[in-house]
Amino acid sequence: MKAPIPKSLLVSSVALALAAISGSVTADTVSQDLTEARQETQIWTTYALSPYLRSLDLKVSVDNGKATLTGTVEEGVNKDLAKQIALGVSGIKEVDNQIVVQADYVPPARASSSERGFGEVVDDATITATVKSKLLWSKHTEGLDTDVDTRRGKVTLKGTATSAAAKDLAGRLAANTRGVASVDNRLTVKGEKARTVDAAKSSAGEAGHDIADAWITTKVKSTFMFSSNVDGSDISVDTKGGIVTLGGRVDSGAERALAIEFAQNVRGVKGVQAQGLTL
Repeated sequence: MKAPIPKSLLVSSVALALAAISGSVTADTVSQDLTEARQETQIWTTYALSPYLRSLDLKVSVDNGKATLTGTVEEGVNKDLAKQIALGVSGIKEVDNQIVVQADYVPPARASSSERGFGEVVDDATITATVKSKLLWSKHTEGLDTDVDTRRGKVTLKGTATSAAAKDLAGRLAANTRGVASVDNRLTVKGEKARTVDAAKSSAGEAGHDIADAWITTKVKSTFMFSSNVDGSDISVDTKGGIVTLGGRVDSGAERALAIEFAQNVRGVKGVQAQGLTL
C-alpha cells in the first residue's frame, strides 16, 4: 500500500505549477504588447512621413494583428491610403478602418507656426544630405566650403565659392533637387589669388588620377534621380574612359540640356555623348 502524499507537498506542487504557467503567460503577454507597440509606431511613423497624411490627426491601435484606425480625412483616397499602409506592416492581418471622410475638414493647426512636424524634419534632412552630395560629386563645386541648411524646403547655402560661376552652379544644383522650394544662396566668392591657387590644385588633382567609370555612372544616375527637372528613370547612362553616353527619351529640349549639363559637371567626366537622348 502506497503512502499518502502529504497535503503540504501537494499544495506546494500545485502552487509551483501555477506560478510557472503564470510566468509563461506574463512573458507571452509582454512580448505581444511589445509587438503591438512596434506595429503601432511603424504605422504612425509612415503616416507622419507621408505628405498626404502627415498633417491629419490620425490614431492607430493594434490588438492581436488587428489595426484600428480613427480620425478624419478630407478625401476617400486618403482613408484608403491609411488602410493600405497599415496592411503593409508585418503581422497586421486585418484593418478596422473607422476613419471619417469629411470634405470640409481642416487639419488641426500646430501650436507654433515655426514648429516643423516629424515628416518635415525628415524631408529637410533628406534634402540637405542630397544637396551636399551633389556639391561633393561636382567637378566645379567639390572644393566649396559650404554649409547647407534646409527648413520646409527652403535651402540656405553659406560659406565660400572659388568663383562666381561655382557659386551660381551650387545654387542651381540645389534648386534642381527634388523637394526644394527655394534657394537662398549666401555663398561668398573668394579673392582672385585664392581662386587661382584652388584652380591649380584642382587641375593637378584631376591630372593625377582617373576616376572609375562605375563611380561616374552611379553619380550621374543619382544626380538625375535627385533632380526635380530630369526624369532619371527614362535615361540610360554608360561610362567608358570618362566619356558618358546618355540614351533614352526626354520630354523637352530643356530637360535634355539639363541632363547633359548635370552629367558634364560630375567629377571625372571628360565628355558627354548625348546623340541617343531624344525627344
